[in-house]
Amino acid sequence: MSENGLSAKNAVMDAPSDLPANDLIVVPARYGSSRLPGKPLMALAGRSILERVVANAQAAAAEAGHCAVMVATDDSRIADHAASLGVDCAMTAAELDSGTVRAHAAARQMPIPPARVVNLQGDAPFIPPSIIAGMLRHLRDTRADVITPVFQLGWDRLDRLREHKHSAPFSGTTCIRAGDGRALWFSKTIIPALRNETALRAASPMSPVWQHLGIYGYTIGALDWCATAPPSHYETLESLEQLRFLEGGWHVQTIAVEVPEHLLSGIDTPQDLARAEEAITRFGDPFPA
Repeated sequence: MSENGLSAKNAVMDAPSDLPANDLIVVPARYGSSRLPGKPLMALAGRSILERVVANAQAAAAEAGHCAVMVATDDSRIADHAASLGVDCAMTAAELDSGTVRAHAAARQMPIPPARVVNLQGDAPFIPPSIIAGMLRHLRDTRADVITPVFQLGWDRLDRLREHKHSAPFSGTTCIRAGDGRALWFSKTIIPALRNETALRAASPMSPVWQHLGIYGYTIGALDWCATAPPSHYETLESLEQLRFLEGGWHVQTIAVEVPEHLLSGIDTPQDLARAEEAITRFGDPFPA
């Protein structure tokens, strides 16, 4: 291992040397999804999923300022598509087992490591640029080690999430947060359990459940630690990378955001892709102009 925690074989492609940015948005994109192979290259309303994610990342970087965008992959087909989109691409080792570690590998290929890194998954085309840019601003202005957005579910959305989990039980993550927004826990189950739900529904149009958006911002120090720390106990049980930070004692801050109706719990199956098409048909295409 090198002193920055990366194997030399991670850098199979020279990283660009002309990215004058303090911060970096990395779009990890794997071809080999077990449930939907080639997912980042699949068409969604006439544009590839990766094209949609990259466009959101580029718009966010322009809004935040002093920020570069890079795709991180282990597959030449995705690298070629990234090149066709005009975005820099870092080739990373195939054995890297998470988007977080892949984002770290890409960041550490930079000649000057960025101070902060946003990990925007390559299968998340509906996260608005304003949310991504807002994360960077919050990370710059706070002492948090990790920052991630959450949104409060109205009862209709909670009902839809419950229904979605019948077919995809591990798609969609909920969050317990303190009054100041600090994350206390995340789970693939819907938390908290609601004991007097009828009364809660009558009292407010919003449920007490917060859903997590699958996007993170890290200080480079927190990301360095995560890339070398072993998986934690509950992270392994839930398959949630953010639990490694909580179990390791890091400050994970949530920010409350408003999300568009397009937003899905994830595009993990052919059925999810069809639902994404339906959402665009119903609510309009959010692709940045």
